[in-house]
Amino acid sequence: MKTAGFSLLAALALALMFSGSALGQNTAVNPPGDPSYYFVTYYSNNVSGAPDATLRLINDGDQGQNLVAGIYVFDDSEEMEACGYCPITPDGILSEDVKTELTNNTLTPGGPPSRGVIKVLSLLYINVGGGVGYGTSAGIHGWASHVQSAGASKYALTETPLADSNLSPGEFENLPYICGVAQQLGSGRATITCTAEDHDF
Repeated sequence: MKTAGFSLLAALALALMFSGSALGQNTAVNPPGDPSYYFVTYYSNNVSGAPDATLRLINDGDQGQNLVAGIYVFDDSEEMEACGYCPITPDGILSEDVKTELTNNTLTPGGPPSRGVIKVLSLLYINVGGGVGYGTSAGIHGWASHVQSAGASKYALTETPLADSNLSPGEFENLPYICGVAQQLGSGRATITCTAEDHDF
């Protein structure tokens, strides 16, 4: 069954601030094959008149349950501008438009950033102190299209796999914490729009 996405709620943001991270690193057993659970990519030419870039994520189904994509969007000044947590069903695909879904409600007003970095965590629901949190788990894989300038207001689109990246303990703690702080400070801003799976196809 397809499930609509959701943004991180204010209550979760506060919980992250005052009780520490609700994420657990390497809590799930990684399956044989690709054990990656942290990815990065970039977006560029995110401006009016240019084509829309797209982030596409799939759940390979190996875990046999819903996974959650933690998506963190930065501008080119290395500031987190938006974030959220989008579920993906087994063998499901999630497509997120950079312009209208990932950078349409940034922490800093004045329009979406023209370029920056997107980080993705592959997460699994886990129990945390009797509540529900997330643990890292392999299973989400992704691709991103990139808007390349071709001169004279012309653009070309390329698409590449997300780059498999190393996740330090500090980065692992900072991503959800900064996300929670940004959303609390933003009072409704700094959120992404998680659409229903395959909405943009």
